Amino acid sequence: MNDVAVGPLDLAARVDEALAVQALAFGLSEEEVGVRRHIVLRHLTCPGARALGATTPEGRLVGFVYGMPNDRTHWWSTVVEPYLRARELDHWLDDSFVITELHVHPAYQNRRIGRSLITRITDEASEPRSILSAIDADSPARGLYRSLGYRDIARRVLFPSAPTPYAVMGAPLPLRRG
Repeated sequence: MNDVAVGPLDLAARVDEALAVQALAFGLSEEEVGVRRHIVLRHLTCPGARALGATTPEGRLVGFVYGMPNDRTHWWSTVVEPYLRARELDHWLDDSFVITELHVHPAYQNRRIGRSLITRITDEASEPRSILSAIDADSPARGLYRSLGYRDIARRVLFPSAPTPYAVMGAPLPLRRG
């Protein structure tokens, strides 16, 4: 990671660069990128929303994370709430910082960049816990989240228009180091 710097990111100004990273990391079509662009820009208007980026010495964006204090009225919360309520875990939606997106360019993965992005952004959170959703499969991303203290609080969560189920994960803050 020594050739990549993590710091504040003006995500609105660099949204297209960030979504290009997400498209590569997540396999998104041009149409999906267009939809997500509007979502990202809308999220950035939410109180407490913030972003960090990982940039090369030349200024190339190779990773980003953004999130915000969770709000039960947001679309994501309304989708996951019944799954959490069924397990009597819907209190995780209150007083938590949600990691909305975290992506690292495939050529820069396995360099602790994702770990640095998520720990730095959650270290700045005033909430006592963090939540996120990830594709419900064994993956490097889920391994990273588990290593930081996230645990599954709901599985097989179905989002409209998403072809695969997701897991909702939660962790107390600060995240585990090591």
